[in-house]
Amino acid sequence: MLDLVIRGGMIVDGSGSPGFPGDIGVSGGRIAAIGAVAGPGHTEIDAGGRVVCPGFVDPHTHYDAQLFWDPSASPSSLHGVTTVIGGNCGFTLAPLNPGDAPYLQRMMAKVEGMPLAALESGLDWSWRTFDDYLARLDGNLGVNAGFLVGHCAIRRAVMGVDATGNKASPSQLETMKSLLADGIAAGGLGFSTSLSYTHNDGDGAPVASRFADNDEVVALCSVVTEHEGTTLEYVTDGCMQGFTDEELDLMVAMSRAARRPLNWNVLTIDSADPDRYRAQLGASERAAERGARVVALTMPVLVGMNMSFLNYCALNMLPDWGEVLGLPAPERMARLADPQTRAHLAERAASPDAGVFSRLTGWGGYRIGDTFSSANEGLTGRTVADIAAERGAGHFDTLVDVVLADELRTVLWPAPTDDDDESWRLRAEAWQSEHTLLGGSDAGAHLDRMCGAPYTTAFLGDCLRGRRLASLESAIHMLTDAPARLFGLRERGRIEQGWHADLVVFDPDAIDSGAMRMVGDLPGGSARLFADAVGVDHVLVNGQPIVTGGRATDSRPGTLLRSGRDTDTVLVG
Repeated sequence: MLDLVIRGGMIVDGSGSPGFPGDIGVSGGRIAAIGAVAGPGHTEIDAGGRVVCPGFVDPHTHYDAQLFWDPSASPSSLHGVTTVIGGNCGFTLAPLNPGDAPYLQRMMAKVEGMPLAALESGLDWSWRTFDDYLARLDGNLGVNAGFLVGHCAIRRAVMGVDATGNKASPSQLETMKSLLADGIAAGGLGFSTSLSYTHNDGDGAPVASRFADNDEVVALCSVVTEHEGTTLEYVTDGCMQGFTDEELDLMVAMSRAARRPLNWNVLTIDSADPDRYRAQLGASERAAERGARVVALTMPVLVGMNMSFLNYCALNMLPDWGEVLGLPAPERMARLADPQTRAHLAERAASPDAGVFSRLTGWGGYRIGDTFSSANEGLTGRTVADIAAERGAGHFDTLVDVVLADELRTVLWPAPTDDDDESWRLRAEAWQSEHTLLGGSDAGAHLDRMCGAPYTTAFLGDCLRGRRLASLESAIHMLTDAPARLFGLRERGRIEQGWHADLVVFDPDAIDSGAMRMVGDLPGGSARLFADAVGVDHVLVNGQPIVTGGRATDSRPGTLLRSGRDTDTVLVG
């Protein structure tokens, strides 16, 4: 008798081929039969009127910490995600020297928006090697999870405080290479690094990887080629602004040294600046001509995020804004009250130097969230444009006046400036490129600012009932088989006989993401943004239900994905 039979669904197998009606039989955590399954199952699911597809693969999550207190990787698992990739952007929690936990905690809190209280109380930080770290997660996962080995932790482990501000000596580089090799041999999926100006540690200094020269980065990439089933991930200034020739040369050298694909995060597309997007994809084409493979992660939805003039957020990334928003609150308020400072900030935000962050400058579209003063009573839910019209003032001045009345505490919800038809047409065009991959949710990061985890259900709902920019079969392929193949995930990403039974059963007439809301469920009493899934009936990982009837179970059937054992090598060149 089969363990499970899913009967009468529309099977969309992840390959991109047309869906077909049929049953799926599961035995021993794998797909045992596809089509008409005659025999009974120990458990049966009626999938009439439902779509059955592979579980979704999220290639960029930063779930490195959250999985310790939340093995289900919520809310991603509710939205059909069965496999997550962590260790992104050069940021991992191992290797870890004694006494360095506070530094890594503050760095992750600053650079990836993980609440410091949650990091301090939700983990015991008792591991030392990358092997130790993985062992702590192995056997206690609701989803499948794999982790790259991050440059910052390696550099800190070898160089200590000298990792910030200094070049590595030849002997230090050799030790870093050895640590990376150990991490990959333990199961790390490859190497990740960041040279991006947006990444600073808890002290406000550039993260350690930003002090590496190109020789160091390429030497570490060369370690990857010695291990099966590995890959590369990279973030640099060009990911935000457009790649220079020097950045392209480095990406080519990295991919060629590793003989592996390199993916970067994240390609944003705006009809106001189509040349930047085309130039970034053009960099991938030029890399391919030189024997490398460079793939851009891009999100198929616009992820809502809140902002605040009180706490560090993306507004700090606007040119010259960090100098003002980084001041102590009283000085910050005094500067923001000054008309000359306001004029300068508005001018700089609208300048070409803002790059991708220019999408934050639609001041009139900002919607006011929580307020904290009598002067702002009744403004919650209203747009800055409406308030400005009542006051006879400009949009930016009105926004700053509201914020100052709340002593900077106002919660702001920007309206993206790139939500126009032409931007969406360009996105659909980009999805068809061999040089792009859907992803970049940061689902385990920026927890009180954004909620990228629901991109899977929101995208499918849009494809079925909204803009319809991709067919159902194509959308599912982009969420399943395409990322699985880039990372070489063995026997995952498609519905095929003998493959792992990572499956989603959903209602095509309802699938979507629910509204974002704040929930206070993190260790240390911290809060995060959360969104329920709509129309997702069942999610299975290795044949076991982690979501039933739309609700999470307590099952922990996930696999700790280890390179070589659970991944195949994707060669380049």
